[in-house]
Amino acid sequence: MANATIRPAEAEHFGKLAADWWNPKGSSAMLHKLNPVRLGFIREAIDAHWHGDSRAMQPLAGKRALDVGCGAGLLCEPLARLGAEVTGIDAAEDTIAAAREHARGSGLAIEYRRGDVAGLGLADYDLVCSLEVIEHVADKAAFVAALAAAMKPGGLMVLSTPNRTLQSRLLLVEASERLGAIPRGTHCWSDFVTPEELRELLAAAGLTMGEPRGITWSPAHGLHLADDPALNYIVTAVRT
Repeated sequence: MANATIRPAEAEHFGKLAADWWNPKGSSAMLHKLNPVRLGFIREAIDAHWHGDSRAMQPLAGKRALDVGCGAGLLCEPLARLGAEVTGIDAAEDTIAAAREHARGSGLAIEYRRGDVAGLGLADYDLVCSLEVIEHVADKAAFVAALAAAMKPGGLMVLSTPNRTLQSRLLLVEASERLGAIPRGTHCWSDFVTPEELRELLAAAGLTMGEPRGITWSPAHGLHLADDPALNYIVTAVRT
């Protein structure tokens, strides 16, 4: 199980982007635009799951959060600011190094580890997140099972991923990569996961998936949450 989910070529691809990860106008510019949308969903999910006060500054105080496929920490740092004790794991050593350096500069105590989630023996996390990652892993069932094993009873999982539709193929692969909005070679459309497939993967791991929320784009609103999951979607999951 030590390398059940990591694809070395994928780790190498993202590792090469590490130095530019925190540049909002660099190769990860799309992630910087996507991050506030995902964080808005996560905050609503946290408040709903733990019946918290939406005005609270640190709704994750006293809780442990895990971000799998954390890159250089774009999600880990906001989770830490929400009060969580955060662990981020990634397959690429360069991105982990960039994450540690940025966290030190931000004064945040975040534990970063390099490795495969299926081989690290992680457990007892209240919140488990993995955003735009499952489409890059080698064994999706093993990956989801490892995420489930890391989540404590009563915990919450949040996943996001592109949908495998004609729209995502045209916009996320053909257009975005050809026009330079996303680095070339980032996506393989055939590895995208539909909501129905993700629901089955989660069910096999003993989890129940919530209703998917689409993440889409329009000239008037930019990237935003929507009812249409054709391009990209984000979901919660809890133990059945």
